Amino acid sequence: MIRLLALSLAALAVACASLPASAQPVVRAPAGTLSGEALDGVDAFRGIPYAEAPTGWRRWKPPAELAPWRGVREAVAFGPACHQPVARGASIYAPVEAPRMSEDCLSLNVWRPQGAEKAPVFVWIHGGSLMSGSGSEAMYDGARMAASQGMVVVTINYRLGVLGWLAHPELSAESRRNVSGNYGLMDQIAALQWVKANIAAFGGDPDAVTIAGESAGALSVMYLMASPEARGLFHRAIAQSAYMISTPELRSRRYGDVPAEGLGFWLQGRLGLAGVAGMRAMDAQELTVAAQQAGYAPFGTIDGAWLPEQLVTVFDRGEQAPVPILAGFNDGEIRSLRFLIPPAPPTDAAAYEAAIRERYGDLAETFLRLYPADDIPESLMATQRDGLYGWTAERLARGQTRSGQNAWLYFFDHGYPAADEAGLHAFHAAEIPYVFSAMDKLPPRWPVPPDTAEERALSDAMMAYWGAFARTGVPTAPGQPDWPAYGATEAYMLFDGTPQPGRDLMPGMFEMQEAVVCRRVRVGGIPWNWNFGVIAPTPPPAAAGCP
Repeated sequence: MIRLLALSLAALAVACASLPASAQPVVRAPAGTLSGEALDGVDAFRGIPYAEAPTGWRRWKPPAELAPWRGVREAVAFGPACHQPVARGASIYAPVEAPRMSEDCLSLNVWRPQGAEKAPVFVWIHGGSLMSGSGSEAMYDGARMAASQGMVVVTINYRLGVLGWLAHPELSAESRRNVSGNYGLMDQIAALQWVKANIAAFGGDPDAVTIAGESAGALSVMYLMASPEARGLFHRAIAQSAYMISTPELRSRRYGDVPAEGLGFWLQGRLGLAGVAGMRAMDAQELTVAAQQAGYAPFGTIDGAWLPEQLVTVFDRGEQAPVPILAGFNDGEIRSLRFLIPPAPPTDAAAYEAAIRERYGDLAETFLRLYPADDIPESLMATQRDGLYGWTAERLARGQTRSGQNAWLYFFDHGYPAADEAGLHAFHAAEIPYVFSAMDKLPPRWPVPPDTAEERALSDAMMAYWGAFARTGVPTAPGQPDWPAYGATEAYMLFDGTPQPGRDLMPGMFEMQEAVVCRRVRVGGIPWNWNFGVIAPTPPPAAAGCP
């Protein structure tokens, strides 16, 4: 009898193992039926194709819509990353090994609370200078955020580097709109269109979508806010360490940047290829690496269609998406991005002050008060931090407030032993593990926060603030201080061990940086990207309407 019972139990185990469909969550979406993986209170669906990336001889075209698939598609493994250079050296951002890559890389991943109904949707756009990264990076795992915040979390891939952002006269001639570039942005918009059409099947609310990203992901958030093609596809925005730099225009160098089509033509020549056909004939990874080594850097293109104007101009006119925003930056942004520090800067106070007076004119005394000569290395890092990230975060808060939307500003100044000892206090992207509760999912060289109650409490608070903003448009956290809207008092939240509300972050910083950019915009011919401080160009004179 016992032997018979044992045989029966063994047969039952074999039968259960052969029925994965019954153990896996299944979603019947307009795109097709998917089976995912059941986790602890969360269902995960990975590697879902949202569009087809044109490849090879069809390279550099808008993403192609996919027909609904038949049958049940298994969605338990991440899709391949888009082509990107393999990270080398000792970068804290480098993964353990190069990801699996393909040109046909347009997939997304969904984590949903089990039993979700009309849950808010949080769409994460990865950073990486528009050149690297993927939605499958361990640090962006959405399971904990989905479980603790009751949200459907989505991460996406989009085309990178030369394959995602190249403009060229021949490509423009192929386009019915006579434009080129911005293919990665087209991918992001296609992903949001997929979310709008399909996310209800996962229990998400297509009318409560928050787009969020850090660094190039936050730059992408601004592109999406500025793009008429993305209007109505999202309802809130989060921009972590965004940078509102000048952007190449398709055929003009109105603000000093090389025209995007000209840059594409230059790259073709550097690679020794015969037109676009030669670049389409190259292996995708070889082309990606060769373009980077030639000095090609990917950016959006002001083409009058997908990106109608410079971001600064769009926000000045109030033409950006009318949505609430949460934006901020980190104290030590440049500590992990030291290549942004000017080469061979002045090392003594007199030379530093002379360089600033030469380059800032009537704004020099204000500049030296903010970035003094008594600690030149720190001032160099603070100059680049504020010119790129600090000014942008506050400009976003001011712009949305002016347009009648609520805006929430933060400043991340949290240190912990491993980061501080490495000279990386509050470095670029240091806040991401706290937002995702991902301290155990970091790249191998990332300074690891200690596993303490204080660190977990800060992570819980930040995740709760971000989650509440995605649910309601107002960031709140149980047992934590109220986060005041930026508003007329220029309020912000400091994250330094614990959340601490404050007012008037870095007095005078925004006004000085805004004066510089405003004059460059009005006068023309000068970009506003990395050229601040001792590498600033000759200062333009005060212009009408500028401080």
